Formats: sequence, C-alpha cells, structure tokens
Amino acid sequence: MTTYQDRVREFDDLLYKSEVIDMKNFKEKCFRGVPEGNSRRSISWRILLGYLPRERKLWNDVLHEKRNLYKQFIDEMIISPPETNSPVIEDHPLNPNPNSNWQNFFKDNEVLLQIDKDVRRLCPDIAFFSQATEYPNSMLRKGTDRLHLRVNQSQLDVETSQRKGVGPSVLTAMPKKRAAEDYAPLSEGKEAHWEVVERILFLYAKLNPGQGYVQGMNEIIGPIYYVFASDSNNEWKENAEADCFFCFTNLMSDIRDFFIKTLDDSPTGIRMMMMKLNSKLEKIDGAVHNVLETQGIKMPYFSFRWLSLMLSQEFPLPDVLSLWDALLTDDTRCDLLIDVCIAMLSLIRTDLLQNDFATNMKLLQNYPDVDVTLILQKAKEV
Repeated sequence: MTTYQDRVREFDDLLYKSEVIDMKNFKEKCFRGVPEGNSRRSISWRILLGYLPRERKLWNDVLHEKRNLYKQFIDEMIISPPETNSPVIEDHPLNPNPNSNWQNFFKDNEVLLQIDKDVRRLCPDIAFFSQATEYPNSMLRKGTDRLHLRVNQSQLDVETSQRKGVGPSVLTAMPKKRAAEDYAPLSEGKEAHWEVVERILFLYAKLNPGQGYVQGMNEIIGPIYYVFASDSNNEWKENAEADCFFCFTNLMSDIRDFFIKTLDDSPTGIRMMMMKLNSKLEKIDGAVHNVLETQGIKMPYFSFRWLSLMLSQEFPLPDVLSLWDALLTDDTRCDLLIDVCIAMLSLIRTDLLQNDFATNMKLLQNYPDVDVTLILQKAKEV
C-alpha cells in the first residue's frame, strides 16, 4: 500500500526532478490532491494554468519575460499620467474629446469602483486578504498610485459590471460567503492583499475592453492569488502578483464565456453548461431530476453559482483548493466541473428525495459540509 510519504516523494520526483514533466501522470497525481508544502501547489497550478511549460529549462526565461511585461503594464496603465501618449493634443481633465485619455481615465474609475467594492469582501471566511502583503509593489511610489484612492464612492456613478440576464439576478441574490464589514486600506507604505487583487483585476479589465470586469471574477482570482501569495518560498511569494495576473488571464480565456451573456447559448456558454448538467442528471439519476422538476427548482437557482464560480463559494477555502487541484487538471474547464456537480447532488440524494421545496432550495444554495475527497471520488465514477 502506498503511504503518504511515498506519494509525496513520487510527486516531488515528477515535479522537481523531471526535465520534461509527464502531464498525464502529473494530472493524475494532482487530481488526488497536491501535497501541502514545498511550493508544490503554487508551482503545480502555474503549470496546470498554462503559465509554466512542461520543460523545466524554460521556466526562468518565461518567468523573466512575463514578470517584466507585467511591470510594463503597471507603468503604462496605472503610474503614467493620462496625458502621456494621448492621441489628443493638449489633453487635460476637462477635455471633452471622447478620444482623450482623461475621458478614459474617468470611465476606468467607474469600473474600478465595482472592483474596489468586490475585493474588499473577498474570502471573508479567512483574514488573509485584509492583511498586509510582505511584498508591496515597489513600483507604486506615490500614494495616488494606490487604486483605492481613485475611487470616490460618494461621487462616482458606478457603471454596472453585473452580467445581464440569467446570471447576476441569481448570482447576487444568493451570496453564500458574506463579509461582516469591508476591508479597510492600510497605512502608507503598506499594502493589503485585497489591494493587490484590485490592481490585477483592474489591469485585466483594461487589457480586455470587450469583456471588462464582471462581478464574480473576484471569486475566481481569489484562490489563485491566495495560493501564490501564501507560498513558503519567498521568491515565488514576491512575484505572486505578476504570476497570478497571467494565470488568471489564462483561466479566464478558458471560462470567459461564463461571463458574457451573448455567448450563453454557445457550446461553452453558461446556459449550455446548465443544460448539460441537467441532461446528465436526468440520465444518471432520474429520481432526483424528477424531484427538482416537480418542485420547480430550476438549474439556474443553484447551479449558476456552482458552475460560473467553479464552486469557489460552496466550500471553505482549504476545500476549494483541494477541489481546484482536480478541476484544473481538466483542459475543457467544464467536463469535470459538471461531473463534480453531479457528485454533489448524488451525495445529498436521500435528503433531496425526502425534502420539500423550501428545504431543498436551502440545501442546494447552502451545500452541507462534505469531505471533498468523497465528492471527487464520486465524480470519477460518473
């Protein structure tokens, strides 16, 4: 029988001693859970999210290039004043020209207001995001470079960043994790982790104007940033911000259709995802499917949040990390997620068949404490 020590040794041999990582074997081991410590999860997620290549000899070059690129993004989009490189001659804050960089600056602030609001409530079940990072960004030398100071909540008319249609009405009506109060900024010279996440999301919105920022993205980036910024290795931890940006960007390129209403009915849209879940449930467990149908419990009532946020709101953060060890091994980003949702329904099957509408709704919107290893084992059987 393989002991835990054997499993750790095999994992380390594959991760640290292989010149080229065998991805099939690596994914199988990650599915079983990345062992804690020694930067294993931090590095593994960078690989699973397509940031680090299979070839170890390429890592240093990739990291150097990407981290320098991120510094360039900060310089151009946060530090440089709006009139820099403006297409408008004599650009200034009162310039009404729609091509004015100052006009874009004010529009950015409307999006920033929503980001600021969301990141101040990130992962309220732990204190981590309200605490100071050991490595505040050294490029931000002026107080005005801190994005939260650009947000004047009493004056800005926030541009809605909620997803129209089936999404936000369900997503915002049923938040599972609530912060008792918003996180506060730290004193000059210090930077809280939520401020770092705010900067990453702002840059992502700037670089992806067709999509921008949508509520829920903060919940997707939370686990990634936490894993990187809590690494025991100082070099990985110091570069958590840049690495998280690119890993989050890669993940969003895979699941961005979840957040775009016009793509709801595309093969990777959220409506199609819920339809796939519904069809698979009907095929695998007709009794549970019939109960939900009979009681009028529609898939969007609970599965929209499950699917679009990759279950990040359904479990305590340590369990979410274990689930994501497995979920990130699936290149489709949806097939295994659907199987995990089926497994979750299967594990509360008896209750669902016995309960009335109100009790089942509460159960589905507040999933009970269950060992996530049982969920993953059940998902493999689906």
